[in-house]
Amino acid sequence: MKVLILSSATGGGHNAAGAAVQEALLDAGHEAVMMDMFLLASARTARFVGQCYVRVARGIPRVFGMLYRFAGFISSSHRKSPIYYVNGLMAKKLNAYLAENHYDAIVMPHLFPAETITYMKRHGMTLPLTVAVATDYTCIPFFEETECDYYIIPHEELSEEYIRKKIPAGKLLPYGIPVKKAFCEKAEQTLAKESLRLPPDKPMYLIMSGSMGFGKIHIFAYELVRSLKNGEHVVIICGNNKKLKRHLKRLFFHTPNVHIMGYTTNVADYMAACDVIYTKPGGLTTTEALNRNIPIVHTAPIPGCETKNREFFVSRGMSIAAEHIHTQIKQGKLLVEDAGIRNGMLSVQKKNALPDSAGKICRLLETQTAKENESA
Repeated sequence: MKVLILSSATGGGHNAAGAAVQEALLDAGHEAVMMDMFLLASARTARFVGQCYVRVARGIPRVFGMLYRFAGFISSSHRKSPIYYVNGLMAKKLNAYLAENHYDAIVMPHLFPAETITYMKRHGMTLPLTVAVATDYTCIPFFEETECDYYIIPHEELSEEYIRKKIPAGKLLPYGIPVKKAFCEKAEQTLAKESLRLPPDKPMYLIMSGSMGFGKIHIFAYELVRSLKNGEHVVIICGNNKKLKRHLKRLFFHTPNVHIMGYTTNVADYMAACDVIYTKPGGLTTTEALNRNIPIVHTAPIPGCETKNREFFVSRGMSIAAEHIHTQIKQGKLLVEDAGIRNGMLSVQKKNALPDSAGKICRLLETQTAKENESA
């Protein structure tokens, strides 16, 4: 089986979900190609789309929130939006690519390629099996105007929201958000700390910057470090933000129990080692932490789908959150110090985690493509 995974570089979560599906497919012996759909136009186009989205979301989050609310207001299953028509401009290029490269299925962890696929279907272009993967704990605006064969959604309790938006119930599969297997494997915290050269008997607070930023992370980190006691440690993962990494290294140059990391492939290990994670409520990082079964403190969201993610988790007791930095820090301390509160959160997380999402998607593709081949 040969599968095409189409995404877009508008934040790292979509690509992380796609990479998780790709990992599962490759492990099962299939061929899986993942690409940014807009590269079919040009590298410049792909950069432009990604940078525009990220700059608005990170640089002027209030404007992003206003745009998100407006999108929700105009989004409808009865008419197509400007987003649909803009992404429809990619249809001819994607159609030409598919004509030259045979695929048995297309997986889309992003709205934009799902819009392009829908445009292609409505204009009679031949397509293989199409599967959209939602990466937030809500039905985001414009999803209801897409027409894919299946929709992988994060949780069964979201089905009603998708159905209200006229996505057929028979197409909804509550498999969860796919994450790489490293986040789903059992890990012993003491061994994880030792492997990262952290003291096994001291609490460690993990701060995830995230691909879309964290807000005032330097202030947050400074206040958290000020509150440390009895040899506690802090690890800050800055990802690809080299400027942030340099700034934090200067700020904590003389603080040996603060560890500043750039991009690392060991995020799953740091999550296994931590006693609390502080992260904004991005869908992927939050789901990775959920599957790792670690205490979560959600910091301020980028208005929009992250607000919905936080609401979903906090309302079910899978995380706690506050608006102000000092309260967020106190909440993390409470989760370390109060075993009852901590264990209550971890218990709820276990009941709601769906660690085999990528594997289920792989098996769905196997089953459905086999049926199509039999009927051909």
